[in-house]
Amino acid sequence: MTIYSVRSWCIYLSMILVIAACSKEDQAPPKTTIAAAEFTPQSNAAAAVPVSWYQLEFKLIRETPGFSPPVAARALAYTGVALHEAVVWSDRYGHSLSGQLNGLSNVPRPEWGKRYNWELAANSAMADIIRNLYPNASAANQALITALDSTNKAAASGSCGADEINRSVNFGKQVAAAIYTWSTTDGGKDGYLNNFPTDYVPPVGPAFWVPTPPAFQRAMLPYWGNNRLMVRPASLETAGIAHPAFSTDTASAFYKAAYFVYNKVNTLTPEETTIARYWADGGGTFTPPGHMLAITAQLITDNGLSLTEAAKLFAQAGIGENDAAIVCWKYKYKYNLLRPVTYIQTYIAAGWNSLIGTPPFPSYTSGHATFTSAAGNILADYFGSGFSFTDNQKVAEGFTPRAFNGFQQMIDEASISRVYGGIHYQFDSQVGAQTGRDIALRVLALRY
Repeated sequence: MTIYSVRSWCIYLSMILVIAACSKEDQAPPKTTIAAAEFTPQSNAAAAVPVSWYQLEFKLIRETPGFSPPVAARALAYTGVALHEAVVWSDRYGHSLSGQLNGLSNVPRPEWGKRYNWELAANSAMADIIRNLYPNASAANQALITALDSTNKAAASGSCGADEINRSVNFGKQVAAAIYTWSTTDGGKDGYLNNFPTDYVPPVGPAFWVPTPPAFQRAMLPYWGNNRLMVRPASLETAGIAHPAFSTDTASAFYKAAYFVYNKVNTLTPEETTIARYWADGGGTFTPPGHMLAITAQLITDNGLSLTEAAKLFAQAGIGENDAAIVCWKYKYKYNLLRPVTYIQTYIAAGWNSLIGTPPFPSYTSGHATFTSAAGNILADYFGSGFSFTDNQKVAEGFTPRAFNGFQQMIDEASISRVYGGIHYQFDSQVGAQTGRDIALRVLALRY
């Protein structure tokens, strides 16, 4: 990538930034009680800073080797936590996630009585955490990180004095360093380097997963379910909800579930085919978690959320996606259920193939359903369950925007898309959506 193209990309992002006067907000005290007169309301345009970073992060997910859906979800989550902790002290009612998230403590606080520009703090924190979370990004994309950091800093500095600029930037860096250090202890730090560990030996038997067409790859991230959840469960994680018992009897629930997939793929309507392809989000895309965070960014921009509101919502959605990946992958490798293509080719129709490629990990439960339900329920909590919106995220890929009358409609469509695609049983999606909702409720129970 040339210097010109780096600058052009950053100019494109900076067009959404509004250069505002320097924010002169005093630091909130440790106990979030302070007279209203001591605060200056933030401009809603300040949310453009984190949105610009997420737009770059979606590009990084697409182009950086190893960022499969769980790895991407993890990076998006730590980005959101760093953002939240960098700006939470600008909100008199805000609560740090330190002491609430699993293993997170001693996150830096601003100096009492000092003035901070929270846009600068947010920008600095996001620049540093993203550099650390994508260490294998290409040189061109590393240059984009540096350029966006500089562009946002110039736009947000306004009339700030040098002391306030340095103090704000350094605080963001301190927060990012603390969040990154915490991230290194969760079990997933080097996941991007080892998506397909060679030491994993899958169980053998007619009900168990085997590599699937078209690539017949090894099992992806079989140990991801052992990673640390960000939100402590109210009780020890249960074994999950069991799927219908494996059977080849044509009268059994399992056979009927597989036959439903077989028949559905063979009789798809044009709209069902579009839905399957729209939600595919496979290799080389921003992945299902990235799709959810892209919708979050779009809604933040469309609805003019403030910096603190945006930070809260980005953090919630990211935490939900991270924990959705861990719980879903835990169940995938607990049950190790074979994919529909394996069952159908063996017991129903040897020449049958799914509409979209089957990903390289077990079927139960559905990652798409879990990811979309976790984020969708979090977004519904903020905007309202009946909030109508249009997802514009796939226009560049040739898709027409998809309009929804509420977040549950989005969850249902993304969940059934995997059945239309021929890669999941209906019960995979149904239980995945239930799991995602349970995760969302845990995330929403925290104080932000």
